[in-house]
Amino acid sequence: MEKGDAMKYAILIGDGMADYPIEKLGGRTILQSARTPAMDSIAARGKTGLAQTVPDGFPPGSDVANMSILGYDPAVYYSGRAPLEAASMGVALAADDVAFRCNLITIENGTIKDYSAGHISSDEAKILIDTLDSELRTEKVRFYPGISYRHLIVAGNNLGAETECTPPHDITGERKDSYLPRGKDGDFFSGLIEASTVVLELHPVNLKRVQEGKNPANSIWVWGQGYAPKFTSFQELYEKKGAIISAVDLLKGIGIYAGLDVIEVPGATGYLDTNYEGKASAAIEALKTRDLIFVHVEAPDEAGHEGSIDKKLQAIEDFDSRIVGPILKHAEASDEPFTILVLPDHPTPVSIKTHTRDPIPFAVYRTDKADSDGVETFDEESVKNGSMGLVKASDLIGMLVKG
Repeated sequence: MEKGDAMKYAILIGDGMADYPIEKLGGRTILQSARTPAMDSIAARGKTGLAQTVPDGFPPGSDVANMSILGYDPAVYYSGRAPLEAASMGVALAADDVAFRCNLITIENGTIKDYSAGHISSDEAKILIDTLDSELRTEKVRFYPGISYRHLIVAGNNLGAETECTPPHDITGERKDSYLPRGKDGDFFSGLIEASTVVLELHPVNLKRVQEGKNPANSIWVWGQGYAPKFTSFQELYEKKGAIISAVDLLKGIGIYAGLDVIEVPGATGYLDTNYEGKASAAIEALKTRDLIFVHVEAPDEAGHEGSIDKKLQAIEDFDSRIVGPILKHAEASDEPFTILVLPDHPTPVSIKTHTRDPIPFAVYRTDKADSDGVETFDEESVKNGSMGLVKASDLIGMLVKG
């Protein structure tokens, strides 16, 4: 069947897939150990390389890294993580509003035990956040429920814009008091965290969770603050109509600011139980009326934060077989040529349970142009021999659509 002229693009992001060599795996990384025939096929028939998703001077967060992958240079567009999530949640920010990510976490004997409160359900979390808003809301701060453990606080009158905060997934196992907000307005937000424990400790939702052997969401943690950013639309930058599929508000928020269509998939959770098939089907359907689709899967990152080799292995293999595989199969059967880019946003090594700024592996395959550079597998080590070398991640989209 003759291929058409209109190129379609699928950008497939396995959040946090990259890792370090692990002794238990014989010195291999989890990507090297996982069964990933679809990603290996893309690498073997396409071009590969390394991409720097986190520019110098920026924290290695999913916000900065995914903004880069979507073609936005953080040095130009980044203002903070929480404002991006606010956009996804439909929370409008005034010019002097500062949005904060508000995690529900578990604190035990003064130590941060769990940055996600056992991946608390969105229904349970909403009850807790609504209670906090009722009890602690003032003219200065408002609470907004999000998904699972990920929520939002909006502070008015520039409150907290310069406060120094630490992501809770970076300090799991550490003493809470050593990492409370500090600097300008730090005392205010430290006091808000302390006040939240009084409200949450004996809340019926948490009493039930403890009874069921689950981690209670007995405190909040604030971080990732910033003002509303200003983006140039994706279509204006790249002359392509695009959409994004993700379970997490951060990615949806970037998509909203970029003017991408945000496609909701029922059952998308941001964890191992996410609706992989629904995401793949939605991506294929979206490409009928759009030029480009971003598909983001959070599960490998969450497994990395938990320090679980087995869960991360499962998440990567599920991403390959249930997202990359079906989209690759569709692309190869399509009347139109396809370009598929597969990559993580940043490493989340299980050994340290947090993000690093190391360059990430990527592979690009065009169905109308077999152009192998001799790399046979998709992993951190093999792509070092790829023909594309080390690139700035925010240049990748431009390279694909204009190259």
